Amino acid sequence: MSKKVIGFLALAAIAFAGGSYFAGGQTVDGEGIQVVMYQNPACGCCGEWVKHMQANGFEVEVHKHDVNVNDIKRKENITPEIASCHTAYIEGYLIEGHVPARDIKRLLAESPTNIRGLAVPGMINGSPGMEQPNGHVDPYDVVAFDANNNLSVYASY
Repeated sequence: MSKKVIGFLALAAIAFAGGSYFAGGQTVDGEGIQVVMYQNPACGCCGEWVKHMQANGFEVEVHKHDVNVNDIKRKENITPEIASCHTAYIEGYLIEGHVPARDIKRLLAESPTNIRGLAVPGMINGSPGMEQPNGHVDPYDVVAFDANNNLSVYASY
């Protein structure tokens, strides 16, 4: 392996360990990226997901009372297969539910045109905002969905 390849792999490992991703020579770390989230006012886990996103550098604008989150889901054709308790918009993508910030950073870094958004369907124990006091995490997938709501696994935990 050449020194150039080794150097690139070392930089990539450092960036990955720090939770940042390279995109066209730039790093996507969440800093200053605006998230607009819609949630039910009574949902506490949504607030915990907001804290997770803020801890990862995102700026989150929360809407609890000015719109019905189910109206947003209908407008965006969020089907029951991908639905969760909150819906967010980030840089033109839809984020449904308790998607980890690291997967959102990856999405933004890669900027795929064939993905409409990411979802963690339901409310999975151990996903961001759904952490359990005993540390238990149920296995779950982050799914990508396209304009026709075709699903593919984006990440597994």
